[in-house]
Amino acid sequence: MPTLVLDLSISPDEFLRVYQGHAKAVSAQSIDGRRVQFPAAVLRPFLLHDGIQGRFEIHFDGDHKFAGIRRLT
Repeated sequence: MPTLVLDLSISPDEFLRVYQGHAKAVSAQSIDGRRVQFPAAVLRPFLLHDGIQGRFEIHFDGDHKFAGIRRLT
């Protein structure tokens, strides 16, 4: 299963756009320089008072569709 590692720093105000329906996807650059886009809603479990901060590993299936995410740090 292909994976990408990326560092995210999303403020609470930025993530509020997801709840308001203005943002459906997050676009970020992995630590190896590749650009990835994935559903913003998958980050909801990681939302804290200071937003979403940390290093994450994203898993994709054989068709390059989002399959899962986990926080590394």
